[in-house]
Amino acid sequence: MAREKSGRADPARTLALLWRTGEGPTRGPKQGLTVDRIALAAIAIADADGLGALSMRAVAERLGVGTMSLYTYVPGKAELLHVMFDTVLGESELPDPTGLGWRTALERQARADHALAQRHPWVVQLWGPGLLLMGPRITARAEVALRTVADLGLTEAEMAHVVGLVDAYVRGVTQVAVDVSRDAVSSGVGYEDWWAESTPYLERLIQPARFPTLTRVWAAGTYEEPPEASFEFGLRLVLDGIETLIRSREPAKSADPARHDEPAEAAEPVRPSEPPATQE
Repeated sequence: MAREKSGRADPARTLALLWRTGEGPTRGPKQGLTVDRIALAAIAIADADGLGALSMRAVAERLGVGTMSLYTYVPGKAELLHVMFDTVLGESELPDPTGLGWRTALERQARADHALAQRHPWVVQLWGPGLLLMGPRITARAEVALRTVADLGLTEAEMAHVVGLVDAYVRGVTQVAVDVSRDAVSSGVGYEDWWAESTPYLERLIQPARFPTLTRVWAAGTYEEPPEASFEFGLRLVLDGIETLIRSREPAKSADPARHDEPAEAAEPVRPSEPPATQE
């Protein structure tokens, strides 16, 4: 099936699909389908078996319809991946930075993204520049993230780099955690079990006299901790670095300055804007 290829999505068709600007299917019998139903079925497949199990045929079978009927709603798998990604982004509430302060808002969004990828491990394979500012939800997220660091004395480029830095950190740590989890599932050996089995052999091969620093860190049990254990530590370091940059842009203040990251009155979280109702 030539249309099954999941290469580069067509920008015009993808944007029309994501923002629901099309007029809906105009050919073929009505199947009671919507773009949302198709996306949710695809997400369920990816959650259970990974993106490798995802195909238009598999989605059609899950919905109990013919494969070709899907193409009256979604042009192909490449475009479907964009819809899936934008759909799951709607699960996370966007913190309103107005009452939280920049640091708390970025911190909450980082944790929300980390949790999202743990619920949907396939997301880390799609997270990247290829999906940037495509759908309504990722666009709303970008707006909120940039507004979080606006008016802090940063240039526009620095604002974008700060947001990108936090995003890249979350993606990197999450990718490692997802890889470890996937390896554990495929091999049947968990992270802790692997260390328990390997340690006797490693202790004979890695001699303290040759690798004293590595041995010291290893003996402290550092590498026995699962990758996600370091998430909060690393996030704090990233935010500390951003805070140093922001403070370097601040004018001289009194001995008791009002810090930018001190929360004011708590604000209600907001959800990304929903796309218009799916055309049937």
